[in-house]
Amino acid sequence: MSPASTEASTIVGAASSAPVVDSRMAPGGPGYRRMSFALFLAGVATFALLYSTQALLPLISGEFGVAASEASWTVAAATGALALFVLPMSALSERFGRRTVMTASLAVAVTVGLLVPFAPSLTALVVLRAVQGAALAGLPASATAYLAEEVRPKALVTAIGLFVAGNSVGGMSGRVITGWVAQEWGWRVAVGVIGAIAVACAVAFRALLPAPKHFVAGSLRPRVLARTVRDHLSDPLLCRLYAIGALFMTVFGGVYTVIGYRLSEAPFGLPQGVVGSIFLVYLVGTVSASTAGRLVGRLGRRGALYAAGGTTAAGLVLSLAGSLPLVLLGLVLITGGFFAGHAVASSAVSKTATRGRAQASALYQSAYYVGSSAGSMVGAVAFHAGGWAGTVGVGLLAVVGVVTITVFGTRAARVAARRGRVPVAVR
Repeated sequence: MSPASTEASTIVGAASSAPVVDSRMAPGGPGYRRMSFALFLAGVATFALLYSTQALLPLISGEFGVAASEASWTVAAATGALALFVLPMSALSERFGRRTVMTASLAVAVTVGLLVPFAPSLTALVVLRAVQGAALAGLPASATAYLAEEVRPKALVTAIGLFVAGNSVGGMSGRVITGWVAQEWGWRVAVGVIGAIAVACAVAFRALLPAPKHFVAGSLRPRVLARTVRDHLSDPLLCRLYAIGALFMTVFGGVYTVIGYRLSEAPFGLPQGVVGSIFLVYLVGTVSASTAGRLVGRLGRRGALYAAGGTTAAGLVLSLAGSLPLVLLGLVLITGGFFAGHAVASSAVSKTATRGRAQASALYQSAYYVGSSAGSMVGAVAFHAGGWAGTVGVGLLAVVGVVTITVFGTRAARVAARRGRVPVAVR
């Protein structure tokens, strides 16, 4: 071999042995803070808009002369449309890009948000809210996929945590702000203020979010998508997790749709601003969701679900008291139990699905928001028929469903263990 050839071989060998540099974002690296803040703002805008009417339902009932069960459609229509469109939106993001879909989704949602204050009737308001929910489906469908592609694996949990924090902050602040604004200027001005805040968040999101560098466009192949969805829905473990998420959200949706009516009526008679501030209890959920991993470490996944269900049930029973401090303590327990159960179930989905994780997560989100819609409607109907005790009864039935499904999963795990195969999701 000639010296030139030897030198060339040495150079090639050195190049091939050089470490591969991971160009994805990491804490302290270029673009990471911008990306984190951008998705935080997207989460704030999404959940502030999605639940903007929930704290205002007594005022909406009063203006349009309708019962709680009819006014609750302004919440159920938004969450139901989101549940319906989250899977199609996840497919669109595979073809057109995560940032493109998120930007378009926010643009449509905030535009509709500026029209909501001018709704001439309850029907028009419900239709606008449904369109808003369908548009917002592009955010949860695309944000986690963007993070998985653009952020290094070791930083992924932290990055997703910031997005979820934006969700909880948006859901809480939207309700609190609308409560106090509505007390002075009415519900229309209140939802208009949320719309303006969402516009500012959307503009900042688009300006701050770095362009994707690792996205690879796929084709929209309905057959492949349908096959993946069919496989997930035929998996009994995933179906149990979907049902648990839906049932937990049924409790949460029913309680927080109706609680404003209960607290504004006798014997409490709280003003609208104070009723809206009740949603500060969401901070408890942020803490319980973040500590769910430690709970699973101590009790196992099924034990954590039993604990979450028991805490939620205890809160429901406690909320029947005629004392405001006990009602608030009940809400704390309901919120903490719900968020812990949701965190356990949703994390189990990604561990259970060995392929098509985006679709598996989208199906969980669909079930989750179906539960929200069902809870809003059924909880309001039960409140109209039997007062707060009726809503609590619906919530307790949902918790019984969670426990029953978990018991069934426990038995299935024991059978699988005897056969020498223990599914990940039920360990």
